[in-house]
Amino acid sequence: MLELYIIEEGGNSMDSEKSLTAVDVAELLKITKNTVYELVKRGELPGYKVGKKLRIDRDDVENYINNQKISKSNRNKNIILNSELTKQTYTNNVLNLENPNDIIISGQDVILDVLAEHIREKVNDMRVLRSNTGSYASLYDLYNDKISVSSVHLWDGDTDEYNTAFVRKMLPGVSCFIINLAYRNVGFYVTKGNPYKINKWKDLTKSNISMINREKGSGIRILLDEKLRLNNISKEQVNGYDIEKQSHFAVARSIARGEGNVGIGNENIANTVDGIDFIPLQEERYDLVIRESDLKYPIYKLILSTVRSEEFKKEVESLGGYDLKDIGKILAKT
Repeated sequence: MLELYIIEEGGNSMDSEKSLTAVDVAELLKITKNTVYELVKRGELPGYKVGKKLRIDRDDVENYINNQKISKSNRNKNIILNSELTKQTYTNNVLNLENPNDIIISGQDVILDVLAEHIREKVNDMRVLRSNTGSYASLYDLYNDKISVSSVHLWDGDTDEYNTAFVRKMLPGVSCFIINLAYRNVGFYVTKGNPYKINKWKDLTKSNISMINREKGSGIRILLDEKLRLNNISKEQVNGYDIEKQSHFAVARSIARGEGNVGIGNENIANTVDGIDFIPLQEERYDLVIRESDLKYPIYKLILSTVRSEEFKKEVESLGGYDLKDIGKILAKT
């Protein structure tokens, strides 16, 4: 996901009781200036220019606050949906570390959007960017110095373990720390009521069903391929194996529309889409991967301290669906 860059006008004093600057609004709403600009750009918060200065009426800010007074569950649902919809827009974007002041955090979970926003609030001399790339490709990009930090949720069927084996294989000779973000439930997305009784991996071979798959390189695709291997199932036995979508949200929506009968994804997304049921299969571990050599730089220390902060933990908890028992812990060194 690409960050929106807008130059802030100077000053944080109010021109009048009714006209506020972006800084004033940011202080009132406890958000960043860039977030204020993004709200105005999206039309969620009315704004206008006085010369080159952005101004927002106090009444409009109060209306915005009142409109946000929705239930916690709906608010969390909107956060997830907005993140997933934005991913649809930027799926094909390719980012590269061309500027030494760029930091690119790669991965596809909304937790990373929250993390990036927390970092942006604390630094003003570098750009904090997001790359919407699956785990396998993210590790490849980290090895090739195209990104700064990778997220990963790759299950290895031979060790029955997440992430460590893949990091060792894909970053040979590179010492890395694997730092936990969360644990999530993954499982089948099925048509409401599960009419085809899809409950285990071998059920994917039923001739009367068709699946919607994830793209190569995503953690879920690798989980599927490993499970098929261990269960001696060939991809030719799975109807719809070659039908790919670029996010859990896209898979879930496809099942809800009847384009397929089963997909695989995490429980959080299943809870945001009507018309499907979620059949849990296993708990996956979702981690950050940071090169040991990078932790001497302040920005990487800031990323680590942010993940370990109570403020970040509380915001992730508010999203629901994450087990944060090991958040911020270094689980392995490769």
